Amino acid sequence: MDGGILEPSLYAVKAIAILDNDGNRLITKYYDDQFPTAKEQKQFEKNLFGKTHKANSEIIMFEGLTCVYKSNVDLFFYVVGSSQENELILASVLNGLYDAINQILRKNVEKRSLLENLDAAFLVVDEICDGGIILDSDASSIVQKVSIRNDDAPLGEQTVAQVLQSAKEQIKWSLLK
Repeated sequence: MDGGILEPSLYAVKAIAILDNDGNRLITKYYDDQFPTAKEQKQFEKNLFGKTHKANSEIIMFEGLTCVYKSNVDLFFYVVGSSQENELILASVLNGLYDAINQILRKNVEKRSLLENLDAAFLVVDEICDGGIILDSDASSIVQKVSIRNDDAPLGEQTVAQVLQSAKEQIKWSLLK
C-alpha cells in the first residue's frame, strides 16, 4: 500500500463550532483528540476566528485542517475536517447546521436568540454528527428530530412523559393567573 494514500473514513468531521462576533465560544464539539484540553481548543478557536472574521471566503486551510464557515449578524458557524476531507461534504454539514438553526430560531439567527434556544442548538449539533461521523445534513429532517416544541406535535405522537409535562405546564400557568 502506498503511504501517501489514505483510506476513506466515516470520521469526516473533527469539530463543529459556533462563535460570537468576539470569537468567544457559544457551542463547540470536538470529535477527536487533536485538541485534548479546553485551553488548546479555545486557542484554536481564537486563532481560527482571527483568520476568518474579516475574510470573505467560505473555506480555509488552517493549522493542517480544512475549515468551512459562514457568518450571520453576530454569529460564526464552523465545521472542521482533516486536510484530506472533501470540502463539499463539510459544506453540506455546515449548510445543514446553519439551516436547522435558522429554522429553530425562526429566521432570527443572532446571539441572543441562540442563547435563548441553546438546548435545541446543542441537539441540532448532536443530530448532525456523532463522534465525527455525519448522521444527517438535511435541515428539515434535523429540525423534525429536534422538535422540542411539544405544543406543535399532535397528541398521538407525544410520549407519556411529554403529555404529563405539558399538563404540568398548563396547570402551573393556570395557577399563576
